[in-house]
Amino acid sequence: MKQSEVKELSVEELKEKMVQFKKQHADLKIAHSVTPLENPLQIRKARRTVAKLATELTKRDNQ
Repeated sequence: MKQSEVKELSVEELKEKMVQFKKQHADLKIAHSVTPLENPLQIRKARRTVAKLATELTKRDNQ
C-alpha cells in the first residue's frame, strides 16, 4: 500500500486496514515458521504497511 493511498483513507478505514494487515503479518510469520514461504519478503511488506498506517494515525492524532 502506497503512502498516497494511506493519506486518502479516513481514520476509521485506517484502523480497519491496520487490524487487517496486523493479522496478515501474524499469519505470514506463523506460516513461515512452519514451512518456509515461497516469497518471505511478504512478511516485510506487511510489517511496513502496518508501520505506515500507524504513522498516519499518530500524525492525525497530533494535529
